[in-house]
Amino acid sequence: MAISGKEYIDRINQLQSDIWIDGEKVKGKISEHPAFRGVMESQAKLYDLQCDPSIQDIMTFTSSKTGNQIGTSYLEPKTKEDLEKRRLMIQTWAKSTLGMMGRSPDYMNTSLMAISAAADLFSSNNPEFVKNLRRFYEEACEKDYSFTHTFINPQTNRSLFHTDDDDNIIAAKVIDKKEDGIVIHGARLLATQGGITDELIVFPSGGHLFNEDYAFAFSIPSNTKGLTFHCRESFAYRDSTFDHPLSSRFEEMDTIIVFNHVHVPRERIFMNGCIDCANKMYAETSFFPLVLHQVISRQVVKTESLLGVAQALVDTIDIGGYQHVQAKISEIIIGLETMKALLLTSECQAKIDKWGTMAPAINPLYSAINLFPRLYPRFTEILQLLGASGLVSIPTEKDFASERRANLDQYLQAANANAFDRVKLFRLAWDFCISAFGSRQTLYERFFFGDPIRLASNLYRTYDRTELTTRINEFLKN
Repeated sequence: MAISGKEYIDRINQLQSDIWIDGEKVKGKISEHPAFRGVMESQAKLYDLQCDPSIQDIMTFTSSKTGNQIGTSYLEPKTKEDLEKRRLMIQTWAKSTLGMMGRSPDYMNTSLMAISAAADLFSSNNPEFVKNLRRFYEEACEKDYSFTHTFINPQTNRSLFHTDDDDNIIAAKVIDKKEDGIVIHGARLLATQGGITDELIVFPSGGHLFNEDYAFAFSIPSNTKGLTFHCRESFAYRDSTFDHPLSSRFEEMDTIIVFNHVHVPRERIFMNGCIDCANKMYAETSFFPLVLHQVISRQVVKTESLLGVAQALVDTIDIGGYQHVQAKISEIIIGLETMKALLLTSECQAKIDKWGTMAPAINPLYSAINLFPRLYPRFTEILQLLGASGLVSIPTEKDFASERRANLDQYLQAANANAFDRVKLFRLAWDFCISAFGSRQTLYERFFFGDPIRLASNLYRTYDRTELTTRINEFLKN
């Protein structure tokens, strides 16, 4: 059943997970910690949107089993209309965060739904695991769990065939199998929102696996014994939404996860020790199409937000008459319309997959996820070029409250805004493209769905060009 924001915050506070930041363990209510307060409040607002009666038909669906209202991000699409509903829900959430929260709950809810829909894939591993996965998906729907996740092994040695030895375990692996479960030891990257979700989902890392000790999938509560979240430096430097309009609200912490002999109960295991299943998990399910549909729906909104900021800069300092400015804004528009077209094309070309799920067409989505890592850094560069020195001439909220405000009002006014409003806008643009938060966002979008070169190679291998080469060969015969 769809929960409220208060229920989300109360649940996470009660977990008391093992979270470390800046050399200290987080104590007390994590929702009151300066590094997590803003993003948890923003996430709570997402859950509250699910409870808004005016948009409930978009934000939730009715469970066929219980009759409860379930968050739409858990909806397994059976029709193209279902895909449209999912997009509308995703973009409603994204608009409330300007698209800045890449790991809002709909991301992993979609991932779990996609794998659960194809649960029969794991029957060759153990029929019990199929039941585990489906049962847990239903539990997650009814309790409206939030998830962090990890796919990535530490970057100790990135050569093609490197594996850790048993005396120096780094990447998380199964070190013991028991009647009641498995024991995991080692580390994983890169759990965004680590420590502020109900659960941690662990899926096999990408690429071709060769060792069954790394072929596992499961979900465990974030406060499981032996599970530790090590946080990077927080970019939520101040609470002021004037000084840090984005980072104060949407700073999703990235964490390193350490498994110290963590016991995973048997009923929480979705796959274990099956190399074949691990290697088929992404290729033979609709995981990629369904998750990419969520990702690109959000990226469209993020691009809209950036375009809005860019145009506001242009209007405020009245530079719209310059052709180079018009060209830069048009560049963002072209990127936005291309992303929108690819997203909608994926829905128009959607088909029922072999698991009975309406899956959006993969090629438009693969094209979009290959394109966006190139577009987004360019868009933030355009913001820098439009804002120029204005992006560093940005006094703080306290400066405007000081006895010297008259100087700021006089010398920082704009053609179409007073000094306070101008600086407020420019601080927003700065937080988009220059601040620690903004720089992390650019890096994040560069590698959101993996190595861009590997993404391009996947598209090269999977895009069917047979008909096109046949056409050319036939033409050459005439």
